[in-house]
Amino acid sequence: MEKTQKQVKPGREALRQLEILKMGTVEILPEDDLGIRIQRSLDSNKPLRIKYGADPSAPDLHLGHVVPIRKLRQFQDLGHQVVFIVGDFTAMIGDPSGKSETRRRLSREEVEANAETYFDQVYMLLDREKTEIHHNSDWLSKLSLTEVIELAAKYTVARMLERDDFEKRYKSGQAIYVHEFLYPLVQAYDSVAIRADVELGGTDQKFNFLLAREIQREMGQEPQVMLTMPLLVGLDGVKKMSKSLGNYIGITEPPQEIFGKTMSISDEQMVSYLGLVLSYTEEAVKDLENRMQSGDLHPRDLKARIARELVAAFHNEQAATDATEHFDRVFRERELPEDIREMEIRLPEGEKDLWIAEALVQAELADSNRKARKAIGEGSVRCDG
Repeated sequence: MEKTQKQVKPGREALRQLEILKMGTVEILPEDDLGIRIQRSLDSNKPLRIKYGADPSAPDLHLGHVVPIRKLRQFQDLGHQVVFIVGDFTAMIGDPSGKSETRRRLSREEVEANAETYFDQVYMLLDREKTEIHHNSDWLSKLSLTEVIELAAKYTVARMLERDDFEKRYKSGQAIYVHEFLYPLVQAYDSVAIRADVELGGTDQKFNFLLAREIQREMGQEPQVMLTMPLLVGLDGVKKMSKSLGNYIGITEPPQEIFGKTMSISDEQMVSYLGLVLSYTEEAVKDLENRMQSGDLHPRDLKARIARELVAAFHNEQAATDATEHFDRVFRERELPEDIREMEIRLPEGEKDLWIAEALVQAELADSNRKARKAIGEGSVRCDG
């Protein structure tokens, strides 16, 4: 199979597609194979099957998902078939990628509630006619214990411990549970189930993608090409954007939320959003960077431009205009918002006063007393205007 594949030489159109698909990627492995597969696709008039999976660990897709999904759309525009896998089964295991501790497992009810929202969100970015959507429980829940054991027998513990996050936890004496070893194995089985030609995702998924190649080979399939995209740094400016870390911007959040959260991105990180999320060319990004360095463009104005374009992309132009005006009125001109929610705050029984941190928690302006105290200490809280 490998010898036959390498006899195919990519022609002009295949090389054109390859150049488009390479833009903005971190790694394509093996890169030569992608050009060959594109040529075979053109010769047979059979689109490549491009796999992307997302575990519904929260109800929203966020901007971190947008980075690989825009690449999926490029594949579609070039005539290929996207297979979007809602990882309802794997979400109940919990992806250990990049985690320093065991990830909380979700209940079936939590997963189903979150997964319901995924479909409409996916079609905000992808061509419905060129998108298959599957739940991986459709095949993983039907595996017998015998089949699971056979799957586990195709990979060694030593190889699994080569994975960066597992290696660190093992050396530091932190617990690694057996079910966490199963996650990359069953995710790899997804590639077998849908016969993936290409799988793409963030750089933190490289181990899982390579494992999928091995499992496909073990099961008699041609190993998929893996394509990794940069990770989008979240609102904390440190870690990747993540639902579990709470540092994300959901694509279906209200316009004012998207705008306000975007304006909180650090000046150092905001430039990455231009290329990764808004698909600006390298030349356009460089031009804007030069304008900021020369003083011709204020970072705050560029950030507002990014925020406006994000709202327009996921809502509409009028929503973007309204969100911009609201932000300017409240945060630049220090005026009160037009719509202020009223809350009834209850005093503790027998008390005449209420600690401000507790009032913030009751008003749902902070998740905990600790976060409320932090906000107060940073000067983020004002009373009476």
